[in-house]
Amino acid sequence: MCLPHRRILRAALLLFAIAWLGAAASAQPGEGTLRVGSKRFTESYILAELLAQTAAPHTASPPVVRQGLGNTAIVYEALRSGAIDLYAEYTGTIALEILKGSPAETREAMNTALAPLGLGVAIPLGFNDGYALAVRAADAERLGLRTLSDLAKHPELKLGLSNEFIGRADGWKGLATRYGFTQTPTGLDHGLAYEAVAAKQIDAIDIYTTDAKIDHLGLGVLEDDKKYFPRYDAVVLYRLDLPARLPKAWAALQALEGRIDERAMIAMNARAELQSVPFDAIARDFLASTGEKAQQSREPRRGFIAKLFGPDLWQLARQHLLLVAVSVGVAILIGVPLAILVFPHVRLRALVLGLASILQTVPSLALLAVLISLLGAIGALPALIALTLYSLLPIMRNTVTGLAEVPNGLRMAGTALGMTPPQSLRLVLLPLALPTLLAGARTATAIAIGTATIAAFIGAGGFGERIVTGLALNDRELLVAGALPAAALALLSEGIFELVEMLMRRRRQAPQPSSPPP
Repeated sequence: MCLPHRRILRAALLLFAIAWLGAAASAQPGEGTLRVGSKRFTESYILAELLAQTAAPHTASPPVVRQGLGNTAIVYEALRSGAIDLYAEYTGTIALEILKGSPAETREAMNTALAPLGLGVAIPLGFNDGYALAVRAADAERLGLRTLSDLAKHPELKLGLSNEFIGRADGWKGLATRYGFTQTPTGLDHGLAYEAVAAKQIDAIDIYTTDAKIDHLGLGVLEDDKKYFPRYDAVVLYRLDLPARLPKAWAALQALEGRIDERAMIAMNARAELQSVPFDAIARDFLASTGEKAQQSREPRRGFIAKLFGPDLWQLARQHLLLVAVSVGVAILIGVPLAILVFPHVRLRALVLGLASILQTVPSLALLAVLISLLGAIGALPALIALTLYSLLPIMRNTVTGLAEVPNGLRMAGTALGMTPPQSLRLVLLPLALPTLLAGARTATAIAIGTATIAAFIGAGGFGERIVTGLALNDRELLVAGALPAAALALLSEGIFELVEMLMRRRRQAPQPSSPPP
């Protein structure tokens, strides 16, 4: 390998190492820091804030709250790997999704099964938030729908179920077998399903029994007459080393045991979903007063402008920009030398580009979940690796294309002038291929800006945080408040690349100074 190639590869490795260490440092707070996680639905966001704020006065540094970590599989993997210390979970989910067995009779039985995993269940919060199916109340009255057995008698009704519910061990497959459902449900985001059933696009949805929109939209909850669903009592799932590591914080968390009933939880969910009150404010109000007072308090609804230019705007912009800049930069430093190395070898080139193409087809969330499992970390590190992998294809493909487009006459001219292959590459091939290579970087940047919004599912920040939260709350304004800055960043990047290309064209078209006569 020639010297320039070695320097480029060393620079790539150095930059990636810096990004790796920085991301790892941010993902692993100090030993005195409590790390709280949540799933991607309203109640989980609120409970994470309740846990964090309850423990905060008893920790050396403020707790870190990792909000919206996707579904059960992702947040559980974050707990198992040590990226978080605890999160609010439900007994039915622990028994059937995590332990892959039948519902345990007692918490003691669950703890016995969880102990080999280094995990435990504690602090029952006082309410049951079970799964159920709901239909519009008018349809329930018209069709005589009171139970799930009644619903099974109407195969013409359209079911819209959350994707997690469709895939869960305690979800659709077992429910359909128990009741004899013959419909093929449509997969929907949990928050969007409420709007779809209200608009009569679907007829029945899966719900959490503490959802605020059940009464708000006038839905009828169907009785589980064959007792398919277990109880889903809210508890804290935690790492067994936590009580010894943060004994004062753990003792403070015990005060939450039995404090939240169904009515209080529904009231808190309603404040988030119907009044757009921030999760931290809801938790703070609940801890400062009783559930009844928290329910009665009213706050003005935040408008779109307040959400768009909220205090988190610049922090999210910085996180998003960092994810994009580092991942595309590393992809350039890796992809360009790799493309140059494989360019002369047709079969090897096809193999490498084929592998890069396959990486592009892997769903973002699936890749992030795999990286979390392999790295044992959430946050910026797996997000940077995923974005880098997605950026490789356009950069490598355009580098190869640019080199292939260099006319043979110019290649032979360089050889005729006595240039060595490295000199020909540096002085002839790369300068002529640069516009095509730059187009690849432009495409990679656009892909990274869009894909970086998915990184919010694993706590990596960026504008995706607003989008993920907006989906959970079915808050269009918050969704747009996350999408608009991401679109603005994409337009800004397009403008910068356009400016660079214009300057390059001017430089190529500028007349060269003539040599003085001899």
